[in-house]
This record gives sequence, structure tokens and C-alpha cells, in this order.
Amino acid sequence: MSYHRFIQVEFNHCDPAGIVFYPRYFEMTNSVVENFFAEVVGYPFRRMHMEEGTGVPTVRIEATFSAPSRLGDMLDFSLRIQNVGTSSATLDLLAHADRQERVRATSTIVWISNGGKATPWPDEVRDKLIEFKELTDDT
Repeated sequence: MSYHRFIQVEFNHCDPAGIVFYPRYFEMTNSVVENFFAEVVGYPFRRMHMEEGTGVPTVRIEATFSAPSRLGDMLDFSLRIQNVGTSSATLDLLAHADRQERVRATSTIVWISNGGKATPWPDEVRDKLIEFKELTDDT
């Protein structure tokens, strides 16, 4: 089991050749993470950023671009949790279209508060992340 989100490649994602300009994949992966936090963790970015002054910025990302994606392609992104630390989590993100891998990324996010300092996960968030990781480890 993993979290899935479909993102259709739009004109604004593409370069003049009509393929996804690689930095746009990072915007897409951020969208997947944002929606994962809202739908699975129950902790939307609006709450983090607008109400609490917290967040989960990406502090490291490594990506492999396996095949081009084109305007109109429907990308199936999946997210799995590799590791949950005291204040960070490592995420595996993968996008497929037409049964072909397009991009694979490993991202480390960190819980921040107090003006941008890394702080331990709130218990309710950490518990949800660990629960999701354990569910995905079993599949």
C-alpha cells in the first residue's frame, strides 16, 4: 500500500519540446506531499503555515528521470515512507504513466517551527507517519 495521487501534465509543466521541464517534477512531488499530509496525516499545509507557523520543507531531494512525460500524460504518483526520525522523514516518490516509470525521487522533509528551526514532530503527526509506514512495510 502506498499513497497515490494522479497529476495530469499540463502546458505549464512543459518546455518548448512539449515534455515536462524537470524542475516541474519537484512542484508535482511537493503537491503529492501536501495532499498526503491533508488526506492521510490529517494535518493540512494551511494549518501548518497559516495557523501554526510550522511546516515541512524539503531539505534534501535526489531524483532519477527515467523517461519523458508529455503534455496530456496522466502521472500516477505514489508515496511511501522510508524512515521517520525525531524531526525528519524520508519519503520515496515514484511516478508512472502508461506502465512506464517516469521519475523516482527520495526526499527528506523536516518539521520546523520557531522561525524555521527543526523541532521534534508533534506526537499526532509522528504517530500517523509511523502508522502509515508500518502499513506500507507490510505490503
